[in-house]
Amino acid sequence: MSTLSRVTRRALLLAVIAVPAFGQVTLPDLVITGQAPGSLTAPSVSEQREALERSPAATHFVDGEAFANRYAFTLRDMLADTPGVFVQSRYGQELRLSIRGSGIARGFHLRGVEVLQDGVPVNLADGSGDFYQIDPSAVRAAAVYPGGNALTFGSSTLGGAINFITPTAHTVTEANSLRIEGGTYGTWRLSGQVSAAFGEWDALAAGSVTHSDGWRQHSRSQYEQFNANLGYRLNDRVETRFYAGAYIVRQQLPGSLTLADALNRPQAAAAAALSGNQARNVWAERFANRTTIRLDAGQVDVDSWITHKQLYHPIFQAIDQDGLTWGIAPRWTQRYEIAGLQGELVLGGRYFAGTNDALQYVNLRGSRGALTANGVQRAQNYEVFAENRLWLLPGLALVTGAKALRNERDYENRLTGQRFGRAYEGLNPKLGILWQPRPQVQVFANITRSQDVPDFSDQLQTVNNRPFWVPLQAQRAWTVEAGTRGRYEGHGWDLTLFRSTIRDQLLQFTVDPSIPASTFNAGATVNQGVEFAGHLDLARGALAAGDRLTLRQSWTWNDFRFRGDRQYGSNRIAGLPPHVLRTTLTYAAPEGRGFVAPVLDWVPEGAWADYANTLRANRYFKLGLEAGARVAPNLFVFLDMRNLTNKRFVSDLGTIQNAQAAGANTAVFYPGEGRSLYMGARMSF
Repeated sequence: MSTLSRVTRRALLLAVIAVPAFGQVTLPDLVITGQAPGSLTAPSVSEQREALERSPAATHFVDGEAFANRYAFTLRDMLADTPGVFVQSRYGQELRLSIRGSGIARGFHLRGVEVLQDGVPVNLADGSGDFYQIDPSAVRAAAVYPGGNALTFGSSTLGGAINFITPTAHTVTEANSLRIEGGTYGTWRLSGQVSAAFGEWDALAAGSVTHSDGWRQHSRSQYEQFNANLGYRLNDRVETRFYAGAYIVRQQLPGSLTLADALNRPQAAAAAALSGNQARNVWAERFANRTTIRLDAGQVDVDSWITHKQLYHPIFQAIDQDGLTWGIAPRWTQRYEIAGLQGELVLGGRYFAGTNDALQYVNLRGSRGALTANGVQRAQNYEVFAENRLWLLPGLALVTGAKALRNERDYENRLTGQRFGRAYEGLNPKLGILWQPRPQVQVFANITRSQDVPDFSDQLQTVNNRPFWVPLQAQRAWTVEAGTRGRYEGHGWDLTLFRSTIRDQLLQFTVDPSIPASTFNAGATVNQGVEFAGHLDLARGALAAGDRLTLRQSWTWNDFRFRGDRQYGSNRIAGLPPHVLRTTLTYAAPEGRGFVAPVLDWVPEGAWADYANTLRANRYFKLGLEAGARVAPNLFVFLDMRNLTNKRFVSDLGTIQNAQAAGANTAVFYPGEGRSLYMGARMSF
């Protein structure tokens, strides 16, 4: 019997162990309460939120209406108020996305968080990822599942998963809309959406074009994004939905600076970025399908997808890649009653694979020079998972689950004929408890195991301008979290404490600002912290009947450290600031007629840039103002003023070993954007 088959059997056993043997089990017809009246594949937004909040975990739900009448260009604009989610801009839509320290030292792109669109992975099969296909103007909702709480999607990384849900004709707030926006630094965006439901069919298409000359030198960008879906209901029990997307990215790269330059010459570009005409250009197409079948015993959902991505990325060398990613993920959900107790069981699997032709050339001012690397990267992932929720009492649920996995990574060097590869296997269990003393109040606790597998950027490190295979270990962690969330008479809170004990954490350090960072496995490390978000209605009916004055506060405390490391002792792990706070005071006019909201972003201590803890970014606070008004029944105008005091600050950084070491290159800082103003209008019809 193979190792995978053994861990698979253990996973299924652990998942259903909470179902006691009380004798005969009654399996009634499944009734999924979250379905929109005309759709099996597109649950209503309110029911999506309800399903997420049944988890005994620090999950978060963001309704797209929260940023529908605001300038939202990146994931940060959508997730800025979500505690525990650290999103900082570098330039354009290039961001750092980290949850609970996932990819804490990753100075480029994404690792440790699985980004999903409509439940389908955006990440490549090796786990790396980008954000270019997530168009904020085409997002209906976002669901955040930290760590192993994303098990029902098949994800069990340290950071978990974020599922961005696009609208369908059944979930749109308005059938058709048109937006136009513009602002400083030559920024403009035109976006629109059309939808219709006709008979057993429904369809929606959304597109946007965004252009910016960029705040910094050599940071001009243009993004063209298109998303569409088509649903067909065969009968009362079967529905299928097809998704399609196309994405074009043209982004100049301004590079990183020393701390002194970031604070004193923040709009300058790095010399290497100019001499190499560094850029990131992407052409991608995505096709996916979800088919839902209602059975007498449960519901089956089958997701399948294929994505093509072409990348031309002149940096330290001209990276030229062409890849294909595909997968299939079936899932069976069954509600049941056993000995008078209610329960819900989810069983699923996922096969997720991809191949990538990876070439590199000498960078001749952005053009291809001599060929330096020619290889093919192959990744395959086999996953099975199960999760069981059993209500022991009307207000008390026990949740158990597990995921068994096998991840294969192979690289063939076509120039030398060498082949390298490694397989990673694991079993990630989950145990949680949820207590609901009243309908809108919950207390929860859980323990989960996560496993992060190195991606090809980690395993293929650059040595003498050639790719060199490094046999890294997988990162493994046990995470304990406890918290509470609730809503009561216009007030609300969400509080979580967590602690992750990690082995072989994947950390990076910068060799040269233009070269992707080298990766190593740390020894024992600990990521722990507090995630808090709350809102309080300070006044109602102050100026007019039905108006509201609301204070919102989010606070994330990160305490990520080495544990008795031979070189770094108990130093903080570089990459993220220990405290991130955001305060918003919103006056909302009655009946959605308008709002005004001053915003304060505060980072009391800057992030360490080196593991020796000798160099850190500056602390700062930024002031902003958002406002909007409905000027006609179908026309809403809005403005967004950011960094009103023109504060100079570091938005993000790369990491190095010791800034005081001889020859250390400290040009790893990305300056934050200066004072800016954006205005827009949204028309529905």
